Amino acid sequence: MYKQLTLKALELLLQSRFKEGFLSLKDLPQPSTFKDMDKATARIVKAIKNREKITVIGDYDVDGVTSTTLMKLFFEEIDYPAEWIIPNRFKDGYGLSANIIPRITGTDLAITVDNGISAVYAAQLCKEQGIELIITDHHLLPPEIPEAYAIIDQKQEACTFPYEEVCGAQIAWYLIASLNKALNLKIKMMPYMELTAIAIIADVMPLQHINRAMVEAGIESLNKSSRPAIRAFMEHSQKESLKADDIGFFLAPLLNAAGRMEDAKYAVEFLTSSNIYDARVRLERLIEFNTLRKATEQDITEKALLQVKQKDEVIVVQGEDWHEGVVGIVAARVARHHEKPCIVLSNNGEGLLKGSGRSFGDCDLFSITDSCREHLEKFGGHAAAIGLSLHEDTLEDFKTALEKNFREGNFSKQTVDPDIVGELPFSEISFDLTAVMKKFEPYGQGNPTPKFITKNVEIYQVDTMGKEGEHLRFTFMQNGILMPGVKFKTKEVFSVGSKVDLLYTVNENHFRGNVTLQLMVDKISLN
Repeated sequence: MYKQLTLKALELLLQSRFKEGFLSLKDLPQPSTFKDMDKATARIVKAIKNREKITVIGDYDVDGVTSTTLMKLFFEEIDYPAEWIIPNRFKDGYGLSANIIPRITGTDLAITVDNGISAVYAAQLCKEQGIELIITDHHLLPPEIPEAYAIIDQKQEACTFPYEEVCGAQIAWYLIASLNKALNLKIKMMPYMELTAIAIIADVMPLQHINRAMVEAGIESLNKSSRPAIRAFMEHSQKESLKADDIGFFLAPLLNAAGRMEDAKYAVEFLTSSNIYDARVRLERLIEFNTLRKATEQDITEKALLQVKQKDEVIVVQGEDWHEGVVGIVAARVARHHEKPCIVLSNNGEGLLKGSGRSFGDCDLFSITDSCREHLEKFGGHAAAIGLSLHEDTLEDFKTALEKNFREGNFSKQTVDPDIVGELPFSEISFDLTAVMKKFEPYGQGNPTPKFITKNVEIYQVDTMGKEGEHLRFTFMQNGILMPGVKFKTKEVFSVGSKVDLLYTVNENHFRGNVTLQLMVDKISLN
């Protein structure tokens, strides 16, 4: 089914992902290509000159945290006393909402980052309070747009910014660049770029066009950064340098954990630490949040899996007081496990169910749920992920309607992993292979790490590793060639001597000055 790969074929295949070639920072469009950027910039300049009260309103995910951090650092750099708020997931809900208006009373100019494009009612309340509003967001526009002084969102029809898939922190970075020029400040933009790169990766933007250029430059800057938060993270993770995977799999979950488990302000405080001692203490707090998040997520995942009915095409499960901060991750885990879309709901004990859904395959979860709005209290999201709330007594009707919509949609189950690039014999695995792969880093959304298949491999050795034996370490053999491999978080049992097919990625393992190749195993199928 898959062609046998050569190094040349792999290079051509990876090159085909970049229709524009590799862009660099000189290819970044000008800030003024965003609709309302010049208008927003002029209004903020006026507010600064008139010493007006400015409040920045962010969001509790990594993109929102980073966007808020960028604005906070900018106003600190120009010595202007702007205030900032990140709504609490549990008390305030998402973004600019009626719940936080009392907290920004007395503000002259409010600036949203990574949110606000659907805040119609809250924008009206701002107007009534005499608060002028600038919205910066990157999400899809709803049917009704809030009334605001300026709206910067690349998805507006009249916007001439040429790239649709950018995140909130990129727009915040562009706003700072625009203010830098308008105020004739000459502040360095690269320290802001390194934080923006974290958000681009964490918000799973496609790592192509300017996103790749910004991430590449940002990671290079991160690796030279004197920022205490970054030094503390590298010290903790025992890394001499960071790659996109380190950000996506380790730093981003730590930053996210604060908002998931308690309050995102702790993530902003960590990123803006002024010395290494504060950064270490604040990092420990994020690690504690993340440890709690993992345990909570594991517990709820196990309970959710017990509820799954095999006949359901769309899995819907619920539990009493399941932690709202992790239900989205649980939905993703259950969806992957059963290869079906999944919605996980938490019952607050008073008959209201709130939760998140994640799709699977080509199912447009937003579309099939959107057609069930009569059963829902609140609903939002996109094709792959949704948030919703409904009353307990409408749950069965909702599930019935959802199943009907799924069947009418004729969605196919995606049985082929699109990241697989071809079949690779062990004889082709070498440092020449990883040298080709390095040319196309950083990998991520839109430029996934190449996955390979090798068939008819013998398990030469297998051992458990990890505190609780939750990971497996292998030696595989094909035609006399031995290759080490690891498979994380698995309870599967494999026997020495078994013949298997492998699905994996290849990486270089740097340990105590030695560099070896190893297989990061995704799936093992017995022959």
